Amino acid sequence: MPDYHDDLRLAHVLADAADAATMDRFKALDLKVETKPDMTPVSEADKAAEELIRGHLRRARPRDAILGEEYGVEGSGPRRWVIDPIDGTKNYVRGVPVWATLISLMEAGPGGDFQPVVGLVSAPALNRRWWAAKGAGAFTGRSLTSASRMQVSKVHRISDASFAFSSLSGWEEQGRLDGLLDLTRACWRTRGYGDFWPYMMVAEGSVDLCAEPELSLWDMAANAIIVQEAGGRFTSLDGVDGVDGGNAAASNGALHDDLLSYLDRRS
Repeated sequence: MPDYHDDLRLAHVLADAADAATMDRFKALDLKVETKPDMTPVSEADKAAEELIRGHLRRARPRDAILGEEYGVEGSGPRRWVIDPIDGTKNYVRGVPVWATLISLMEAGPGGDFQPVVGLVSAPALNRRWWAAKGAGAFTGRSLTSASRMQVSKVHRISDASFAFSSLSGWEEQGRLDGLLDLTRACWRTRGYGDFWPYMMVAEGSVDLCAEPELSLWDMAANAIIVQEAGGRFTSLDGVDGVDGGNAAASNGALHDDLLSYLDRRS
């Protein structure tokens, strides 16, 4: 199996640079915020962080392609870095500390499909960071040398499970709201954390299930490899493993079929 230690170490360097840039503008009174064509916000910090990461990658990995939320695809080849400079921009612009930079390296497999092999999530306002590499496990800490290994929970009954979800609107638009509400009633506990954080809590074992109805690749790639390397499952709502479904369901594995069954109930 390939050794991704150098790529993971580079991801930490990229995250350090992005953290400094995003924290410098967090809660700034003169922060500039625009509305993108899809009606979602983008701040000057989103753009600056992605430009910074791209600059580092051009120097350190000139042969690798880059896909970022704000500036699209650059380059081609069997290796592609996928960047979400600020996952949780709405939180960021309102001064809520739950946001993170998501960095992933994806590689093309034998069939040509790209899959994550390295993932890092850095949430500097929470003073937290999580990462994983294919075949090497998932970890949380402040650096490669100061970290603890993560493992998903062993909860095996929905009635004992903690479930995290995003807003209700997307579920209603897909006709999945009834199934979602049934799941919340069946679970021991539910919380609407949203964005990257539920996936990290699934990997840590503090949450057992999470799902989102509409996502882009940069929202999922880093989260997926971290959940998987912690022993969990990451699929589309239709149960297809990987990050190509445009939505996501993540769990400790033991509860995954139950999770999908509830979310497949259509109104």
